[in-house]
Amino acid sequence: MDTEIDTETLVRTRRSLHAVAELVLAGPQYRADGTIRLRACAGGFATSVGADLRVVGAELVAHGQVLSLEWTTCAALGAALGLSAGAPDGLYGDGAGRAADDSIEVDPAAARRLLHAFALGDAALRGLFPGAEPVIWPEHFDIGVTVDEVNYGVSPGDAYLPEPYAYVGPHGPREGAFWNAPFGAARPLAELAGVMGVMAFLDEGRRLAAAS
Repeated sequence: MDTEIDTETLVRTRRSLHAVAELVLAGPQYRADGTIRLRACAGGFATSVGADLRVVGAELVAHGQVLSLEWTTCAALGAALGLSAGAPDGLYGDGAGRAADDSIEVDPAAARRLLHAFALGDAALRGLFPGAEPVIWPEHFDIGVTVDEVNYGVSPGDAYLPEPYAYVGPHGPREGAFWNAPFGAARPLAELAGVMGVMAFLDEGRRLAAAS
């Protein structure tokens, strides 16, 4: 994995990938098939129903085309695929905060690091919760499941923490040293040893949330 990537590049790339997820994948999918749910795929993320659109590293793969995300706009990507780029209307208040005509810049090395978080999260969540179907939500651009009123997942980063991290978010407040974030608990993926480390953290959160 790439390690020497500055925070500015990570954040710029994450925001751009978030915009593509929301405006090019989730929005058109919602208008065609009524769902905003995305999923992890090899090397990135993809639509869950209908047209098979995939972001793999710094490329969008769809309809036999491979489109670069290194310097473009969501509007241009949509036009190339015959889609009207735009967020799903009226479902949530947050999101990527980008317009379809805004420029996006995806650094390939940063994309590999960020999208690896989805692969780790998908594997850890499926291992800890057999039968679960982890979802990448375009609003916050993270992958997660909800079990017994507790959210479990992995984020490639956000305003709270600019690097990829795992999280446990009970629907009600918890007390104790484990709960170190406003929404529950968070640990940078760099501090966790791969899939098994993520599973161990999430499982500890599950145990402590149930005990509280």
